[in-house]
Amino acid sequence: MSDFELNRRQALIASGLGTLSLGMPGMVMGADDVDASGNAVASDKSCIFILLCGGPSHVDTWDMKPDAPLDYRGPYQPIATRVPGMRLNEMHTRLAQLTDEFTLINSLAHPGAISNHFDAMHNLLSGRSDQRVEQGKPNEQPYLGSFVAKHKPSTRNFVSNAWLIKCVGHPVFCAPNIGIGGYLGSAYAPVFIGAADNHPAMDDFTPPQIYDPYDEARFEERKSLLGRLESSRLDRDQQVKDWSDLRLKTYDALTRVEGREAFELHREPDEVRQRYGMHPLGQNLLLARRMVESGVRFVTVNGWTGQAEHDKQGPPSSSWDMHGGNMGMGNAFGDGSFGMGFCLPRLDQALSALLSDLKQSGMLENTLVVATGEFGRTPYVLKQDPPGRQHWPQCFSAIMAGAGIKGGYVHGKSNKYGEHPTDDPVRPEDLAATVYRALDIPINDPQDATGISRSLTTGEPVMDLFG
Repeated sequence: MSDFELNRRQALIASGLGTLSLGMPGMVMGADDVDASGNAVASDKSCIFILLCGGPSHVDTWDMKPDAPLDYRGPYQPIATRVPGMRLNEMHTRLAQLTDEFTLINSLAHPGAISNHFDAMHNLLSGRSDQRVEQGKPNEQPYLGSFVAKHKPSTRNFVSNAWLIKCVGHPVFCAPNIGIGGYLGSAYAPVFIGAADNHPAMDDFTPPQIYDPYDEARFEERKSLLGRLESSRLDRDQQVKDWSDLRLKTYDALTRVEGREAFELHREPDEVRQRYGMHPLGQNLLLARRMVESGVRFVTVNGWTGQAEHDKQGPPSSSWDMHGGNMGMGNAFGDGSFGMGFCLPRLDQALSALLSDLKQSGMLENTLVVATGEFGRTPYVLKQDPPGRQHWPQCFSAIMAGAGIKGGYVHGKSNKYGEHPTDDPVRPEDLAATVYRALDIPINDPQDATGISRSLTTGEPVMDLFG
């Protein structure tokens, strides 16, 4: 460890923030710009990654096949859009009005013979399909949010990488290493916020304790004491000056109010909250927007839409795992918790509100929005009662918008049944590379935490997506 790194650790410990910044997940700080008033100004891009846990059916959402037999196409018709080849479900009434703002990818496919949430989500979030992992193995490939936290940390918020409502299951639904930073270390792991019984659509939603108000008097006393101890050496010791500068940056990050205020959703006009929808997905996307505004660089949002009042079946994290009767999840085309009739209108409402807000505020220029599941679902409807669809990693879809991604565009095609890509296939590796490209992060990581040069992903950015 270098002398400066030693001083860095000592500075953070001396300020009372050592474990907060170095030992707890997601808490890393970088160097944002500062305006004339001394306020931090975001200088880097951010990402809201909407993970539709469970894997939505691509042929029932964004890659519809109205000319296929009923056993394949399902009961829905596409809604008209202004973009040739863009076929959205008829329940996407709001999203259909915003097609100029996003790109639709209809040719995603996992390489290799996988069929479970565990591996598919790992491939998607790590940008690597060439690795098989063990749960929690610390030297494995970090996930997207960890790399973003490493390359684009923020000083306006001591959290750079957040996950709104952790997916549940051990390890049925969750990617194996979502809670660690891989070989980058725990400081780059996400901070998990909320749960099925504690989410921002609830009146008594409670933010994580890390955002609790600090003891201002004690904090200022310690700051003053350390300042006096350093002042006599600042002129003759550059390392002490570096220590002092870093300590002040640490204090500044902790005492800024943006991080705490992001959770005060009551500050939003009621009409805005209603536009997003008073359900877990809607309010989590509103919270994600506010967290990005407060300096968080990467926010993963679980696509859980909540549970229908008359049908509270299944785990509260995987709305899109619509197997139907063979898994006891009800009609995949019904209005239960695992039904398109319940979930899709909520996704339409929340995602369209997010895109509209970001566009109107000018934030879409620097905020990447990604919405996708870990895979698609069988193009054919399972012959059972009630109906559903099984896992299908051979083909699925994604929506991308903002941060240089052009709108009004469809990339790739699948065959007439939605079984596999026929044009411009995109692997999870390529999607990850595209995310990094949009966020101005080099794919070839110069050095990881151990000083070893590694590649963030083996994929290549899909350059056609950029305007």
